[in-house]
Amino acid sequence: MAIDWTGLNRTIRRVAAAAPAALAAAGVAMAASSTPRPEIDRRAETVRQLTRGDLSDKGLAAITARMTPSQLAIALRHDPGERRPALYGLTPGWESLTLAGKPTLDLGANGIEAMRLNAATPGAEGLLRPAKPFEFRPATVEDRRRARRCLAQAIYYEAALEPTEGQEAVAQVVLNRVRDPNYASTICGVVFEGAERTTGCQFSFTCDGSLAHAPVRWAWDRAQRVADRALAGHVAARVGTATHYHADYVRPWWAPTLNKLTQIGAHIFYRWKGIYGEPAAFRQAYAGREPAIDEARFARPRLQLAADADAKAEAEADAAVRTVEIDGQTRVVGVASLGGRRQPTASDIAAINERLAAFENPAPAPVAAPAPPAPGVVAMEVEEVGRPAS
Repeated sequence: MAIDWTGLNRTIRRVAAAAPAALAAAGVAMAASSTPRPEIDRRAETVRQLTRGDLSDKGLAAITARMTPSQLAIALRHDPGERRPALYGLTPGWESLTLAGKPTLDLGANGIEAMRLNAATPGAEGLLRPAKPFEFRPATVEDRRRARRCLAQAIYYEAALEPTEGQEAVAQVVLNRVRDPNYASTICGVVFEGAERTTGCQFSFTCDGSLAHAPVRWAWDRAQRVADRALAGHVAARVGTATHYHADYVRPWWAPTLNKLTQIGAHIFYRWKGIYGEPAAFRQAYAGREPAIDEARFARPRLQLAADADAKAEAEADAAVRTVEIDGQTRVVGVASLGGRRQPTASDIAAINERLAAFENPAPAPVAAPAPPAPGVVAMEVEEVGRPAS
C-alpha cells in the first residue's frame, strides 16, 4: 500500500497552522468561564426567569409584584417610556412626606391611570383563605343596637350603590378587623377608628361629613339586612380574610404592600401578606361592649376650609349625584343621599399644596443679634488698640 506523503504533509501543515487559533479560542473560553458574570447579565437572567420570556404586561406584572413600594415608585419615576406628571403639580416624591395625610389619587387623568395600574396588578387567588363566622355576643341589648347601627352605616355610606355581594364584602372587612389585633375589638371602634383626628379615619364617611345626610329608607333597610346576616355568621367567601379595600379609580400608597384578592363591583379587596393574613392571625376576641358614638360630632367634616370653600363644598355635597372625572369621562361614584365619598375640591388640593410648600421651603430662622460685651472687655480692647508697638 503506497503512502501519499505529499498529501499527508499538507494535512499536517494545515493542522499545525490551525493549532494556535484553536488554543487561543480555548484560552478565551477558559478565561470567560473563570471571570465573574457582569451585573447586567445577572439582571437579564433574573428577568428571563421571572417573565419566562414574556415581556408583555403579564411579564411586567411578574417583575413589579416582587418590588417593594419604594422600589416600584423609583422604577415608575425613571421609566423612560412613560413619564408621569407629578400629581396636582406636587414635587416628585411627595408621597413619602407625612404631613396631615396624603391627597387621594382620584381626579382627572390620574383616575384612569389608577384603574390601569389596579387592573394590571395580578390577584393572589391562591392566597384566599376562608374566614370564620363572626361570634357576635354583645354584652347588653344597647351594645347590640350600637354594633348593628355602626356596621349598617359602614355598609350604607361605603357601598350603597354596590351589589349585595359587594356590601357583604365590606361587612366582612369590618368584622375581620374586629378580630385582628391591629384594630379595635369592637365594631363601632373599628368603623370610627381615627375619626376624631383631622386625618386618619379608616372609613372616609366618618370624617368627610357624609353622616350629615339622612339615609334613604330603602337603601338603609338593605344595608341593615346585610349587617344582620353578617352578625348572624354569614361569611363573604370571595374576600375571606380581607382587611382592606379601595375604589378601583384610586391607587392608595399601601396597595402594593398587601395581597390583592379580588374585585367586586367598584371595590378591590386585599389581605395582609404572610402569616398576618392567615385565619389563625385573627385571634382577637370581640369585646362585647360597644362605645357610644357622637354622630353629631362626626357629621361635621374634620377638614377646616375657608368660608368660601366651605360654601362650595356644601353645594357640591348637596348635589343630587356625585361624580368623578376620569380622562374627560364622568363616572357616578355616589348619590348625596345614598352616601359615598366626598371628592376633594380645588380648595382642598390648594390647601394641601400650601402645606407641602411650607414644608419644603421653611422660612429661615431669625438670626439672633450678638450679645454686647461686658464693659470691662470694651475698655481693655480700646487700651490695646491705642498702645504703641514696642
